[in-house]
Amino acid sequence: MGPKRVLIVDDSPTIRHLIRSRLGYDPRLTVVGEASDPYEAREKIKVLMPDVLTLDVEMPRMNGLEFLEKLMRLRPMPVVMVSTETQRGSTAALEALSLGAVDCIGKPRVDCLPEAFQNLADLLVAAAGARLRDPGPRQKIAPATGFHWNGRIVLIGSSTGGVDALETVLSGFPANCPPTLITQHMPASFLASFARRLAGKIAPRMSLAENDAPLLQGHVYLAPGGEYHLAVAPGDPARCHLIAGEKRSGHRPSVDILLESAVPMAPRVVSVILTGMGRDGAEGMLALRRGGAQCLAQDEASSVVYGMPRAALELGAAQRAVPLGQVAQQVLQLCGRSDALAAQESRR
Repeated sequence: MGPKRVLIVDDSPTIRHLIRSRLGYDPRLTVVGEASDPYEAREKIKVLMPDVLTLDVEMPRMNGLEFLEKLMRLRPMPVVMVSTETQRGSTAALEALSLGAVDCIGKPRVDCLPEAFQNLADLLVAAAGARLRDPGPRQKIAPATGFHWNGRIVLIGSSTGGVDALETVLSGFPANCPPTLITQHMPASFLASFARRLAGKIAPRMSLAENDAPLLQGHVYLAPGGEYHLAVAPGDPARCHLIAGEKRSGHRPSVDILLESAVPMAPRVVSVILTGMGRDGAEGMLALRRGGAQCLAQDEASSVVYGMPRAALELGAAQRAVPLGQVAQQVLQLCGRSDALAAQESRR
């Protein structure tokens, strides 16, 4: 088990140099080559046999998305996309994730070059060991019917592989789903594009969380990221609370902060940790469980990266592991009332 072999694919010599320099200090990785476009990358993959690629989205002769689609169809391998954080770039990054990329990172601005790619080494190591999903058509989960809310709210944390996982879970939620808050590790501009993408795919109303927004049935709130963490302000109704602050567990937004904020109302909470590297959310979920919350983690077989769910289960924070395809069903069972009870209450 030697260092993971990395091929850098980017048309910018500056970006290639930055990535090589950043990775050169990490003994877990070795850069075996560089390519300035997909045609050169194709030949170097055959010769150099990398374990993982970094791949630019916008390149000459063939863009990164087209190359990724061909790669995943003909020679699947772990890929981390590098994209500009413009709206166009963010939309392309999400398309790359749907095609099978493990994760996406933003290209640094000129004034941020010294801090560029700080977390890339960890991400590439995780990506090299990621479970690649079949990029073909997914089995669609129809929204549940006959759901009657029992008053519990849902808190979800996710990271690497979370875009696909969240889409799978939320596709099973009905239009009258329990109020749901999500923290997904992703640059702020990517999160805005992700919210728009989900809004067109799921039955509930999907939006970026705004400070003091009431938690309403049928609404899903995504942490906006940037300078803010998403938290819950307990009340009747409970509300979204955006907190400006430093990174927690290496992230902003942080899953730990979201989950810990709901401890005062723990018996009214169902929390879920989905695929992702690291352990963000494990401590917060443990506090919630001790307070009386229902806590689930995605199982290893369906996780792209089994880091965050593993940490939650090993700490005793999550009560059980659940296959991704069953998460929506189990969450709704914990947040719902029986038809008979709902009918009794409607007659009062």
